[in-house]
Amino acid sequence: MRPDILINNISLFQMGWLRESIDFPTPQSQSETVVVPGRNSPIRFTEALGSVSFQPRAFTIVLSMLGTRNDFNNRVTEIINQFAGRLVQVICSEEPTLYCIGTIEASPVYDPISNKGQLTLSCTDGDAYRYHVDETIVQVSGTKTVTLTNDFMPVVPTITTTDEATLTWRIGTDSFSKTVSAGTWEIPELQLAYGNNSVKVTSTGTTTFRYREGRL
Repeated sequence: MRPDILINNISLFQMGWLRESIDFPTPQSQSETVVVPGRNSPIRFTEALGSVSFQPRAFTIVLSMLGTRNDFNNRVTEIINQFAGRLVQVICSEEPTLYCIGTIEASPVYDPISNKGQLTLSCTDGDAYRYHVDETIVQVSGTKTVTLTNDFMPVVPTITTTDEATLTWRIGTDSFSKTVSAGTWEIPELQLAYGNNSVKVTSTGTTTFRYREGRL
């Protein structure tokens, strides 16, 4: 399979570009430390709010093509008018089930001797996590215990109920319970961790959990 990049589900290969390289480093954590005189170790606040936060993701994609300057300019214009300065979804062909979000800028360079043009797409403000293309949907009827499987990114599911429902779950050694009426809800305390998360639903209606998983 030829390496490709999809921006907003549009293939750059089909637009006439070859992907030369991609630099997609892992974002760094938002670490904060305070050095206290007399202590041999600093005070670390990285996990002060209960989870680690990350800095924006930066990435660079280098594309190329062979052709006349006019052909190159036309293809660059097409890219710039559709994507430059806009918030877009980017998918690498090697990982088609994940996408990242960020604003991209374009820098074109053309060599008239080799008739080769290069276009560098760069992003400095991407979301730290990459998201699953497909949203996870779990539906249960009546009273049941449901398992919500989640990737590494913590996420709060959107819950839709057709009748009053009581949700019961545990986080560590703590137990939680919440009763909601028919409608659509988000419960901040019901944050899914990595792996399997069990939630007991007590209801006579249908309860649907929707969430988008993600990973670094």
